[in-house]
This record gives sequence, structure tokens and C-alpha cells, in this order.
Amino acid sequence: MALQDKYAELITAAKNSGVQNLQVREQNNVLYVNGDAPSGAAKDNLWNIYNKIDPDYRAGDLVLDVNVSAPSGSKAKVVTKESNLNIRKGPGTDQPIVGKAAHDEIVTVLNQTNQQWWLIKTDGGAEGYAFSQYLSPQ
Repeated sequence: MALQDKYAELITAAKNSGVQNLQVREQNNVLYVNGDAPSGAAKDNLWNIYNKIDPDYRAGDLVLDVNVSAPSGSKAKVVTKESNLNIRKGPGTDQPIVGKAAHDEIVTVLNQTNQQWWLIKTDGGAEGYAFSQYLSPQ
């Protein structure tokens, strides 16, 4: 099965949700999906579809690199005890770390994905999912 067929629901959802600059390409048995989502909810929906097709993201045959184009969310303070807060590619500790937010840093909450994971963006441009217990709404 071709990867674009396997992930057809995700690609269709990206198009239908208004992902701008959408690029879909296959290289070395990996499908790359890039673009700018109109909202945190749209990005979360793509991750939910991805998890439905590939539970726990184990196949390793998709790189989903979709960022939220215009942050419009609320602010939250990083409330780790001393260390930086990991920002992850997807909602889970098994996802790669794409950035960090410093202790006491104020970040933009793009979407409260669920009770455990929030989609955030730092002033420095790092965007991804952070464990919500280390974020305090401002």
C-alpha cells in the first residue's frame, strides 16, 4: 500500500481544514506532510487521525510537520520546579523533543488538546505539545 493511500484520511483532513502551503511528498518510504494549520484545533485533529491510523505512532513512516500559522491563544506560565519544560512534536512522552521553554517563561497556548497535553508556542518560535501540569494559565 502506498503511503499516500494509507494516510489519505489525514491528507484530506489537512486540505479540508484549510492547511496553507500544504506539501505532501514521499521519500525513502516516509511520507512528509508540511504546512500551516489555521488553528490549534485543526493541528490536533491531524494528530488524532494520525494516532487512529498508526496507534502510538510506531510505524515511523510519516513526518507530520504542520505548525499553527497565527497564534491567537491565551498565555500560560511554565511552572517547572527548576528545569526547562520539554516541547514535543506530538502529544506524548514518546514523541521527539522539538524545543524547550524555560522555568517561569510565558508561552502562548494554541490549544488545550486534552487534560494532559497542550499545544503551545514560545516567543522564540518553538511550537509543540507540553505536559499541562507544568503550565499555569495567566
